[in-house]
Amino acid sequence: MPVLALVPPSTGESLTAQQPPRSPRRTIPALRPCLSSNSNSQGRPAAARQSATAKWYDRRDSVFIEFCVEDSRDVEVKFDKSKLDFSCVGGVDTVKYHNEVDLFEAIDPNESKHKRTDRSVYCCLKKAESGKSWPRLTKDKAKLNWLSVDFNNWKDWEDDSDEELSSYDRFSEMMNNMGGEDDLPEMDGADDEESADSDDEKMPDLE
Repeated sequence: MPVLALVPPSTGESLTAQQPPRSPRRTIPALRPCLSSNSNSQGRPAAARQSATAKWYDRRDSVFIEFCVEDSRDVEVKFDKSKLDFSCVGGVDTVKYHNEVDLFEAIDPNESKHKRTDRSVYCCLKKAESGKSWPRLTKDKAKLNWLSVDFNNWKDWEDDSDEELSSYDRFSEMMNNMGGEDDLPEMDGADDEESADSDDEKMPDLE
């Protein structure tokens, strides 16, 4: 029977397993950040919507609000029984505006109207309970930095005569019937009457 001789490895030979050749390195492309719906094409966050400056005044049958936004577009006004929601894009800088107001009292959404002009957006809120004075616009007695009283049009109608009340009722009616891009109705002598009685008027809350 033949005898197998064990031959030791040569001096320069390694006992470890031979490593396979490395594959060439691949270049991994840089990951691009995902753009959310609140980002623009450059990846910067889109500008947050801000509140539009507004002023308001009270009438016997209606409450009037003017949102002071020039060159507005994409105007949306939603009337709810106890809330007003306003949004638009305005100015050459395409600023996005949004205002949400919890109202002092209930309104009639179906009879409430809004109208856009180049200088502002007017809203006429038809009161659910005619003849009830609103001391403020908002439900909560809180100061809103974007809202102020329109003292040029404010009138203490509770102390007016029947003839004057009828005059302002007609003004409310015309505003309620307005729509689209029609011209605002004019009230002859309204400024004169208000100026004459300005010293006797009751000042509303500044909310």
